[in-house]
Parts: sequence; structure tokens; C-alpha cells
Amino acid sequence: MTLSKRVFDLTLSILLLPFLIPAIALISLLIVATDGAPVFYKSERMRDHLTGFTLFKFRTMRVVAQDSGVSGGDKNDRISPMGRFLRKYRLDELPQIFNVLRGDISFVGPRPPLRLYVERFPELYKNVLRSRPGITGMATIFFHKHEELLLSQCGTAEETDKVYSERCVPRKAKLDLIYQEKRNLCMDCWLIKKTALRK
Repeated sequence: MTLSKRVFDLTLSILLLPFLIPAIALISLLIVATDGAPVFYKSERMRDHLTGFTLFKFRTMRVVAQDSGVSGGDKNDRISPMGRFLRKYRLDELPQIFNVLRGDISFVGPRPPLRLYVERFPELYKNVLRSRPGITGMATIFFHKHEELLLSQCGTAEETDKVYSERCVPRKAKLDLIYQEKRNLCMDCWLIKKTALRK
């Protein structure tokens, strides 16, 4: 991550915190009131092709003993009503502001992948993760809805994994590499604006 990008992330985080802290506190109380604890979902993601970190999100699903892989139609019955609302407006990702402050991720970059996909496609992610992962990015803006549609039609964890590996990973990587080639702070601001205005 360049110094200018890190300064941009920290500056924007500090400006947003007075608004995000009350929102995070309120949503936390609503989750406890409607679904109980825990409030946060923690997942290992990859900062680069070798280094993992803990990504924070609001919990949107019923907790189970064993959970792995991306979310597809096979997990729909575990999503709470509150969770559906948070996912619809991407409010479940608000706690990632703390990941930005820690330097795990940036505001803009490829979405941080699960370790299993980085290990499955090492050369691909070695290139993609030359950019620090982000909360939003090219793939988030231009492929996320299609990805959700593809995965929502999967009935088993195996089918979800197959569809994600074969149809989502390559397309997302292509968009992430376009961002990597053209990235600058003006582009980051444009992608953040697109994300904020997205319905």
C-alpha cells in the first residue's frame, strides 16, 4: 500500500468515525435484542497471498458449529430477518472500519478472499493481492449482484464452492486486475461514491 493511499484511508476513517460509532452501537443493540449474541462475525481473510487476518462483520446468520466457504443458497435458511436487512444495505460491513484503521484492508481494493481460495488459486491471488484488499472495489461494484444471483441458486455447499470457484473467482480477479493497473486516489473516490449511491 502506498503512503498516499494509507493517509487517505486514515483521514477518511477519522472523518467517518463520529457517524459510524453511533450506528455500530445501535446496530449492535438491535442484533442482541433480536438475535442474541454474538454481535460480530469474525472470519480469517487474506491480506496477501501468504498473510491472514481477522475480518470483522456484523453477524447475520444463526451460528453453527462448522461453517466454511462463501455464502450461497445453501445457507439462506440461517440468515435472520435482521441479517437480511443488514445485508441488503451492506450495513453488516460497517465494523470493517476497524480493519481499515489497523491497516488490514483499504477502503478500495479487491475483496479479501478466504484462505482456501488463495491456496486453490495461488498464482491468481498472488497477482490480485498485490493491491491491499478493500471494503469496496471494481468487482464489488460491477459483479456483486451477479455473484449473489449465481450463488443464491446453489443448493449445497459443494455446488456453492464449484460455482464460486469456476464462475466468480476468475471474473472478479479480472476486474481487480483492471483496478490494479489503473488505480489512483481519484479512482478510489469514484468507486467509494459509486458504492455509497448503489441501491
